[in-house]
Amino acid sequence: MTFSLPADTAVRPITVIGGGTLGRRVALMLSLRGADVRIFDLNPAVGRAAVDFIEAERPAVAAEHGAAPAGRITSGDDLAAALDNAWLVVEAVPEKLELKRGIFADLDRLAPADALLASNSSSFASSEFIGGVASPERVLNMHFYMPPAVRSVELMSCGRTDAAVLDLLMTELPAYALAPHLVRKESTGFIFNRVWAAIKREALLVVAEGVAEPEDVDALFVDVFKADTAPFRFMDQVGLDVVLDIENHYCELAGMENKSAPLLQEYIGKGWLGIKSGRGFYNDYA
Repeated sequence: MTFSLPADTAVRPITVIGGGTLGRRVALMLSLRGADVRIFDLNPAVGRAAVDFIEAERPAVAAEHGAAPAGRITSGDDLAAALDNAWLVVEAVPEKLELKRGIFADLDRLAPADALLASNSSSFASSEFIGGVASPERVLNMHFYMPPAVRSVELMSCGRTDAAVLDLLMTELPAYALAPHLVRKESTGFIFNRVWAAIKREALLVVAEGVAEPEDVDALFVDVFKADTAPFRFMDQVGLDVVLDIENHYCELAGMENKSAPLLQEYIGKGWLGIKSGRGFYNDYA
């Protein structure tokens, strides 16, 4: 079957797979054009919490961006129903490769033939989970950061993505108050995270080697770059367990030792995971 681009994108539903911290924020942004947004999550409580979050946050975000009235925002655990007539599907589940491979095989089988299938993964290229996909020309990475505060989105081909898919999303996403950026060739970490990985790695090593404390690094970073966010504060936001998993993955791909692992493991071993646990590199999150 020949793939064709989806039509009527302004009125057809959008489906987000996963209603967690990032999935619900992605769904919020994708609701700004007024079409129905469906959140699929096997945990009904997570799905309901995602809908509640969107309904609470959407009025302010919509007012800021002059958005259309809200379409229906729903959640459910029936994948086929969630995908019915959708033109765009965004996967936002945990960073587990086999899980993503299974999900994309199911999406390819159940979604409309013209639906675009996108992964929000920040550490896996979509080329790694298209083995069970019959139409890889509609698959890509669509990497969000933390909307609505950060509205940049990186688009990266799976290696077989139809160029017209990338062109369509580069044109369409600004209608959802998003700022798309094209990753021009496959890159571990995409654009920003690749640069951030180098900053993060050296920041961790400076502390691990006893050269400075986290507060010193952050203070210098903020002063020199006039930045609102500093490395160790940012890692506390992400979660130190997540930082360790991502750094391990990058180092494995590069064939290098993760020299910052002992420092991160020390904090994680104490239960200091960052903001989500009330303490990380900083202890002022009460």
